[in-house]
Amino acid sequence: MLSISSFVIMLCGVTIAAFSQILLKTSANIEHGGFWKQYLNWRVILGYVMLLVSMLFAVWAYTGMDYKYGPAIESVGFVIVAVLSCVILKEKLTKKKIIGNILIVAGLVVFCL
Repeated sequence: MLSISSFVIMLCGVTIAAFSQILLKTSANIEHGGFWKQYLNWRVILGYVMLLVSMLFAVWAYTGMDYKYGPAIESVGFVIVAVLSCVILKEKLTKKKIIGNILIVAGLVVFCL
């Protein structure tokens, strides 16, 4: 059984995780002054805190739904990251990325039938 509230909680967690991945990528693209500054800057710390919050959302969501729905909802994160990287990081959407995202969405449609 999949309740609407669990679905929304899981989707919020996936979205938070996607934004944290973008934040970590922006930190990786910046030249830092040294080894410690590379890992102890606000982007990295906030990114990992966001991943922790995402994990807590997932645990919370799993209390109200069957385990089989989790991976399906989590796969939406790949699509969100692709869109965010295109919009925020100005990365190019290649044919392979588009085909991969179409396959993910098609798999979700088949799973939900």
